[in-house]
Amino acid sequence: MKLSLFTASLLLTGTLYGSQTHKVTAKQEGLQAIKLLGQTLKSQLKEKLQLDSNGTTAITFCTAQAQAITAKVNTQLPSHVKVRRTSLQLRNPANQADALDIKVMHNYKEAFDNKSTYANLITKVEKEEFVRVYKPLMVGAVCLKCHGEHISPLIAEQIKAAYPTDAATGMKLGDFRGVIVAEVAKKH
Repeated sequence: MKLSLFTASLLLTGTLYGSQTHKVTAKQEGLQAIKLLGQTLKSQLKEKLQLDSNGTTAITFCTAQAQAITAKVNTQLPSHVKVRRTSLQLRNPANQADALDIKVMHNYKEAFDNKSTYANLITKVEKEEFVRVYKPLMVGAVCLKCHGEHISPLIAEQIKAAYPTDAATGMKLGDFRGVIVAEVAKKH
């Protein structure tokens, strides 16, 4: 009997201690949300580009679905975590950056321009009510179809029709594109 109680108390202590060491931090929650949104958008965009290599299907998809996909990803996250994309060079006004986003992105842009290792780092910003986690996005080869210097006239026409105030073109391979940002509320 004494051995059983001792064993049970050891198991309980181990369980409690183990749960404390495996507590998920706000940064980890943010990174999980960023990864989910990034992978979801990337996989669906890649699928559209495979259907139509000139990019018209992809731009139509982004115009119609990117915001809805972001909203859907947010419904899959805990209620105290939200994720979104933003940029200093906006295409969609719905992705408007706030002052904190702009400050972080200017730091990233400067790091990219100076080829600093900071450019690839995750940034965590703690405020009284929340923690924000930022992941920088770089322009990849596939991005150039819709964000590059030499966009096909058909895609340029689609962009202008959907986003009359577009500022997200003229980019080069490896440029700083923007960020995926997760916000984790501290009280939940």
